[in-house]
Amino acid sequence: MRPLIAHIDTAALAHNLGVAKAAAPSSRVLAVVKANGYGHGLGRVARALRAADGYAVLALEEAVQLRGEGYSHPIVLLEGFFHPDELPEIARLHLRPVLHRQDQIETVARARLEHRVDVLLKIDTGMHRLGLRPARVAEALAALRAAPHVASITLMSHFACADDPVVGVAEQLALFRKTTGDGPLPITLANSAAILRYPDTHGDWVRPGIMLYGISPFPGQVGADLGLLPVMTLESRLIAVQRICRGEAVGYGACFVAERDLSVGVVAVGYADGYPRHAGNGTPILVEGHLTRTLGRVSMDMLSVDLTPVPHAHVGSPVTLWGADLPAERVAAHAGTLAYELLTALAPRVRVVEI
Repeated sequence: MRPLIAHIDTAALAHNLGVAKAAAPSSRVLAVVKANGYGHGLGRVARALRAADGYAVLALEEAVQLRGEGYSHPIVLLEGFFHPDELPEIARLHLRPVLHRQDQIETVARARLEHRVDVLLKIDTGMHRLGLRPARVAEALAALRAAPHVASITLMSHFACADDPVVGVAEQLALFRKTTGDGPLPITLANSAAILRYPDTHGDWVRPGIMLYGISPFPGQVGADLGLLPVMTLESRLIAVQRICRGEAVGYGACFVAERDLSVGVVAVGYADGYPRHAGNGTPILVEGHLTRTLGRVSMDMLSVDLTPVPHAHVGSPVTLWGADLPAERVAAHAGTLAYELLTALAPRVRVVEI
C-alpha cells in the first residue's frame, strides 16, 4: 500500500476538549465538528468529543449522520437551513438552526412543524459575513417569540479579530451588549481564540473549533504553547533517493537549482493528498526525525526533500509532514496559509489510522 498515512490521536481530542472546559468552566461547550471534523473524520471526532455538551456542524446531512450514530446532544446548524423544505427534518431531529437572514426568520415564524425548534439568532456585530444588523434584532426577536413552533432562542455573534491582540473583541462585544442588553436569553460568542484570551466573552455556550484539533488560534504560537496536543500526524516514506550535481534543477519549472552536490529524497505525498502546492522551497519537513526542507515545487503525488541533514536516509525512511514532532502551524506559515487549511484539505485517498 502507498505509505502515506494520517494518524489520528483521539486521546488528544479528549485532552483538548478538557483544555477548553478548563478555560471556560462556567460555560457549556459546543464542539465545532464541521468540515468532516476539520478533516479528522466526523464520526471519529464526535466519539472522542462525546463529553462535549453539544456539537456544531455546517449542514443538515452532517447532523443526520450524528443522529444516525446515536448522539442525542444538542446539534447546531451553523448556517441554518438552506431551503424551507429542510425545516420538518430539522424539527424531527431536534436540531438547532442558526437564523442569520430575515427570510429565515419569516419562514420559521410561518412554519407548522411536528415539533418545536430551538433556534439561534445571529447578530452581525462587525464581522459583516452572516447575521442581522443590530437595528433589526428587536423586530426579529418579537417575531420569533410570537412564533408557535419556536421553543427557545439563543443569541449569537462571531468575532472577526479575536486572534489579534491589538484589535481584539472589545468593539464587537460592546455592540453585542448594547444590542441585547442584559436580558434572560442565553448567548454564545466565543470561538477558540476568545475562549483562551477573553473570559468576558464566554457566556452560556462557547464554541471551540481549531483548538480541539491541537492547533493554536493565535499567529506565532503553536498548540503546545497553549497546552494543546496535536491530533493529526501526517506521515509518509521516501520512495526514491537521487544524487544531483551543482547546477542541476529539481521538479517542475526548475524552481530549485542546486548550489552544491546533494542527495534528494522523493516523498510519497503531493497536492492531490492535501499537501499545499504553494509550499515553496525550504518548507520544514522531518526525515527519520531530523528537520530538513522541501526542494522545488510540490507535485500531484510527490515532493522532494533535502537529505543533507540525513545522509543515511534511504528508500523507506519515514517522513513526517506535520504532527506530533512538527507543528502544522509551522508548515502552514511557510506555505503562506493556515493550519486550518492543511487539516481540512486532507484528501479522501489518504489512509487514516486511529491511534
